[in-house]
Amino acid sequence: MKQLAMLLTAIVIIVLAFTQKETILHEIHTGHTSAFLISILFVALLVFFPVMPYPLVAGLIGSVFGVWQGIFISLLGVMVGTFTMFLMARYGFQQWVQRTIQKFPRSKEYETYFEKNAFLGILFLRLVPVIPSPLLNVLSGVSKVSWITFLAATIIGKLPNIVISTFAGSLFEHNKILSIGIYACYFLVITVIITIYMNKRKIHFQRK
Repeated sequence: MKQLAMLLTAIVIIVLAFTQKETILHEIHTGHTSAFLISILFVALLVFFPVMPYPLVAGLIGSVFGVWQGIFISLLGVMVGTFTMFLMARYGFQQWVQRTIQKFPRSKEYETYFEKNAFLGILFLRLVPVIPSPLLNVLSGVSKVSWITFLAATIIGKLPNIVISTFAGSLFEHNKILSIGIYACYFLVITVIITIYMNKRKIHFQRK
């Protein structure tokens, strides 16, 4: 029953993000008082269903509210959405997943390793998104990783992306070349890191 409730909640959130996207973006553009809260909620919705690339949304928020306020809004929105997904996974599916893992000793070994290295593991995967962020939220939720460890690693790991996206977006109206250049450099660095990581993983598995 809990699983069904969580799935229905996720579906409602996804439908809301998809059907109300234009209305929400228009409200954010106005910069009204209500736009502050709407921006937070929209960023939270993107965690569940990315109807727009996050850097574009963070950039829009940065251009409307300014860099520092934009960073605060985006970070708060990301944390609301991420922690909501974490809790849905934990209270909706953790018991079922844990019962399943018990049947496979090898899976239990991987889970134990992940829990022992949870902070550094989550931090790295936030900084370098080798796996999709929603998948990391769910995997962390169904594991036995503490919510404090999850939140701390997520905040620190997400901050560079949020700061760069918001700052670059705030510059777009006045200096498009610089704004695009910042985005390009950031994604180039991330791409290089991911490529190196994946190559090392490939070599590691080939040696086994």
